Amino acid sequence: MATKKKQATGKKNSGVVKVALLGFGTVGSSVAKVLAESKFPGIVLTHVYNRSVARKRESAAAKYVPVTAKWTENIDDVLKSDVDVVVELMGGLNPVEGWLKKALSAGKHVVTANKQLIAYRGVALQKIAAQHGVQLVYGAAVAGGVPVIPGILQGLSGDRVARLSGIVNGTCNYILSRMETGAEYATVLKDAQQLGYAEANPSADVDGYDARAKLCILSRIALHAELNPDEVATQTISTVEAIDFVYAKELNCTIRQVSRAQVDGTVVHARVAPMLIPLSSPMAWSHGTQNMVVTSGSYGGDVVFSGHGAGGEPTAVAVVSDLLAVAQGAKAVELPVRKRQVTGEFLAPHYLRFVVDDKPGIVSSIAGALAKVGANIDSLLQKPGFPKHRLPFVVTTEPCLTSVIEKAMGAISKLDCMLEKPLTLQILVPEDKSE
Repeated sequence: MATKKKQATGKKNSGVVKVALLGFGTVGSSVAKVLAESKFPGIVLTHVYNRSVARKRESAAAKYVPVTAKWTENIDDVLKSDVDVVVELMGGLNPVEGWLKKALSAGKHVVTANKQLIAYRGVALQKIAAQHGVQLVYGAAVAGGVPVIPGILQGLSGDRVARLSGIVNGTCNYILSRMETGAEYATVLKDAQQLGYAEANPSADVDGYDARAKLCILSRIALHAELNPDEVATQTISTVEAIDFVYAKELNCTIRQVSRAQVDGTVVHARVAPMLIPLSSPMAWSHGTQNMVVTSGSYGGDVVFSGHGAGGEPTAVAVVSDLLAVAQGAKAVELPVRKRQVTGEFLAPHYLRFVVDDKPGIVSSIAGALAKVGANIDSLLQKPGFPKHRLPFVVTTEPCLTSVIEKAMGAISKLDCMLEKPLTLQILVPEDKSE
């Protein structure tokens, strides 16, 4: 075992903690900048790994890298070196997972912002780290510069957190908060791509996969539940339209992509989806690329974490903070984590938006389909001024199970008056329960 590689890195012996950066993109270069400008004593950047390293060495950010540091395209230059901490900022599972296994096995601490890696492989990597007396730290993997992970691990470990919800994808929050002002989805997505908030293929963000990985990480540290990300239900925001915000306002709500999880015995109810949230909720106040996470504990009640969750420098703050904690020998609280079954079922009111070619009997047909599965209508909303041949209107239901609504909507979508697939959104209220 490589426990000789010390809990407090090499600082005890040499007074210097040697650091290698894997990835010199937006976040990696920002980490180099923070280290160069802050001049933390005893922290030395000795290696930078990146593909096409010559191009990176010519970038403006290269000035923040010490002249003594080694730039390389060969990962073995890092893995076989005497660096104490590997900071991984490349993302993805392969080949990064294999590299970090080797780094941990060689007695090197690892700091990472890689949410997919931690969501899918975090438990296994944590075991390797423990076997070799080193740390795997990932405070930047969720909410960027918002210290939600260290806040939960260090500040809430004494509580019994049973539920969490949050806005953890800045791209979706930017899109939906812009749509709140009347803009259409396609227009705002294009703007987000031009600003660098969204990728050319935005699926990971808008379809919920990015937020799903983050929800699984939060569930592990807050609920002590290990979830398989592929089992967590997701719903795209791409079917939300500007008219939905008009109707949401009528209900004193807005719409955000919400990630939520709740413990119910041995089962965790988890879902990532656009949802209606009351304007009185803290999550309704989150705009642009801001992130917010709300935990609900048995003893401490609700705790809110909020701030800028995206961008190179905010994320670099979280990475460097993790690096400093490792360099100074700090150790996170560790509590038992158990594998849990996952279900997307929630007992909640639902918002149902239809676009129809208006004709007599539509509402009664919808009401009949809902009644057939035991769902009750709470309200019906129809704004004036829309043509009858393409009429949008909304039905809200009393609290019912997600699967019940989905069954009814399957039948309703087959009505010949429907011009497009109806939209189903949960309405997030404090009384929501899992079933």
